[in-house]
Amino acid sequence: MSPPTPPYALPISARAPQTWRRTIQAILFVVLFDLGCLMINGSQLLFLLPLSLLPFRSTRKLYYSGIRYTKGAFGCLQILMCQWFAQTQLVVTFEREGVGKFTDEDIENYTIRDDKGRITGLDFPTKFVLIANHQIYADWWYAWCFTYFLSPRAGIHRYIYITLKKSLRWVPVVGWGMQFFNFIFLARSWASDRLQLASDLTHLGRAAEAEHRPFCFLLYPEGTLVSKDTRPISKKFADKIGVNDLRHVLLPRSTGLHYTLRSLSPRIPSLKLLDMTVVYPGIPPAGYGQSYYTLRSIFLDGIPPPGIHIHLRLLDVKGQVPIGDLSSTKTTPVDGTTKHKGVVEVEIPSNEKDTFDVWLRELWQEKDESIGRFHETGSFSKDPAPPKLNIPIQLDRKLQILDAFCFFWPAALAYSWKRLRSG
Repeated sequence: MSPPTPPYALPISARAPQTWRRTIQAILFVVLFDLGCLMINGSQLLFLLPLSLLPFRSTRKLYYSGIRYTKGAFGCLQILMCQWFAQTQLVVTFEREGVGKFTDEDIENYTIRDDKGRITGLDFPTKFVLIANHQIYADWWYAWCFTYFLSPRAGIHRYIYITLKKSLRWVPVVGWGMQFFNFIFLARSWASDRLQLASDLTHLGRAAEAEHRPFCFLLYPEGTLVSKDTRPISKKFADKIGVNDLRHVLLPRSTGLHYTLRSLSPRIPSLKLLDMTVVYPGIPPAGYGQSYYTLRSIFLDGIPPPGIHIHLRLLDVKGQVPIGDLSSTKTTPVDGTTKHKGVVEVEIPSNEKDTFDVWLRELWQEKDESIGRFHETGSFSKDPAPPKLNIPIQLDRKLQILDAFCFFWPAALAYSWKRLRSG
């Protein structure tokens, strides 16, 4: 007799109704998550916004320090919601053969362990662009959680940036908070977005390098989820450019990533490209992620993936990614205005576009093959038992529970002010 199918491996529509106990837990999640968001956004509006209006350099620095604290608080809030309502873990493996590969020595040097020998994180470079395949709306949630465990002492989860639809800018609480976080809002029209993206990234990259701060920019090159609606579009695009469509992921669109790397690379010489291939257990090869995992099913129904399987590649942008020749790049926009002063070019030679497009498609082809291999053997690589790190998604210290609700913002501001005065 075969064992029963676990709930996470059943389509959401086929799962049993939730119990009253689970319903109460769902209500508690909504109350606590909303409370955390209100505390964070309230701190931004009541205490940090006035600082930004003062015409003093010291108060501006204090403002940005406070914003980074609230961004870290939201990262801690996401970790805490997983820890309390949707327990899971990150299962991390590493590319061993292809581009961006890791050696055994690399893996050992990057691995962080506590006093008891338990794995608590990865001591990675702190300035990078993070790309991944896109399956479910919770991808961004888990990606943000993942940054919490990358070089934890640097607090990379406080320095993450994301692009969002422009329509989300004014969504109450959440949209306001994302504006404070300096996230980039785009209209999804490349004609109007390209200068905005290049301008914002140039500014953020220059500031991160000048102030020796971490920097993480999260981008999904596919642009949307794999679904029954987007799969035919990917196939149509593949036919248009004369290539084979992929099975487990969508064909990536290279333009946004290419502009991103060209905008950041001159500003951050040590910039890395961190590529994640993500698989959620329970989703069959021909299935669609949103049929198995939604934010509601994960946190309200309490059925998270038992593990988020992440396969990593790490590339040096200048040496391993064909972003093109930037030596003759102009720093003024093509429209001749000064609004985007300092922007790295907005026009990329067609041959450099083609080279990068082919390179990214080949990377996604390897990603698609590794996902197929994972479904067949349980391993992304040809090695059936590769080095694997299991990292529970939970806060490192209990005091960070208070951080998640911004209870420490006065102390954080006082400490920042003291640092500014002493500097």
